[in-house]
Amino acid sequence: MRITDIRNATAPMASNISNAYIDFSKMTASVVAVVTDVVRDGKPVIGYGFNSNGRYAAKGLLAERFIPRLLGAAPEAYCNVSGDTLDPLKIWDLLFANEKPGGHGERSVAIGVLDMAVWDATAKIAGVPLYRLLADRFRGGEIDRKVWVYAAGGYYYPGKGLDALQDEMRSYLDRGYRVVKMKIGGAPLEEDLRRIDAALSVVDGDGSRLCVDANGRFDLKTALAYARAMENYQLRWYEEAGDPLDFELQRVLAEAYAPPLATGENLFSHQDARNLARYGGMRTGHDVFQFDCALSYGLVEYLRTLETLTAHGFSARDVVPHGGHQMSLNIAAGLGLGGNESYPDVFAPFGGFADDVAVEDGYVGLPDAPGVGFESKTALIKVMREATAL
Repeated sequence: MRITDIRNATAPMASNISNAYIDFSKMTASVVAVVTDVVRDGKPVIGYGFNSNGRYAAKGLLAERFIPRLLGAAPEAYCNVSGDTLDPLKIWDLLFANEKPGGHGERSVAIGVLDMAVWDATAKIAGVPLYRLLADRFRGGEIDRKVWVYAAGGYYYPGKGLDALQDEMRSYLDRGYRVVKMKIGGAPLEEDLRRIDAALSVVDGDGSRLCVDANGRFDLKTALAYARAMENYQLRWYEEAGDPLDFELQRVLAEAYAPPLATGENLFSHQDARNLARYGGMRTGHDVFQFDCALSYGLVEYLRTLETLTAHGFSARDVVPHGGHQMSLNIAAGLGLGGNESYPDVFAPFGGFADDVAVEDGYVGLPDAPGVGFESKTALIKVMREATAL
């Protein structure tokens, strides 16, 4: 078999919202399609990929470096030994050839997008859902038939007051979620505390059902001030208080704040994950790692990241990926992660899950469709096909 074409497009992911650091009014996403000469149901197998919200499209990197490397390779360089399917590990090595270590940046996004498409195609060629492929290869066939999910929202909208915030959180509960997340750090501490109080009232005052996310906004002094103010709430977690590479801030915060912390969505390699595990004060079985495969070189690198965490005493259950999309959901189910983020109302159609799969009591199932399951989400596959003209 061989890859016959790779399409590279940019799609809008814009929304009139903001967190403590950025607004999303001009957010974009890369969409790629890896076309193969393998035929299923009378059509060539096509693998699709995209990057998660928060990082912009990497069209230039894809066009100038990574797609030409893959298209210019001989089939034996990217296929398995028998030559009848793709080998994602060989492809990852091919994509990273002639790249210096470190300085991950947007390079990790470009490779992550292609890696997602490669895994989608590989599972489609095998005729199985990606979670089944992963479970069979890496987990002795064990699958989590349902995955814990939480509803991420609570952004700062123009003119959005406490009533609107409560209505939003209430709507998530009405749709089957049991845990919700809101943003902090985009307003003064006193105002954020009023917002937290308002959200807590919707979940019956149960702090374990509310997460807060500062999106890396705080210095150590501010992070600790929020920690002192919020500790009695006993929140599900306090997320990304400071810069993602400030492991000392994370360590000091963990020493001062007893309830769970969460971070990692803006770390893009297993080396950065190792540094967080070594130096960030993360507590096994307590704190949450949020690495996002679509932003961090894809699933091949994610497997290395999980191995790194295990070597430092952590479990795959300590990982709840950022991104809120089907790729992470497949990884969670196939590799036994602790859950997955969900975006019920923002970043459509890239966020969310299959059309006919409902959230029930905080858990979601997966479609029995080959690949990642993009074709089971009508609005998403429409955008991806239109963007790549396929």
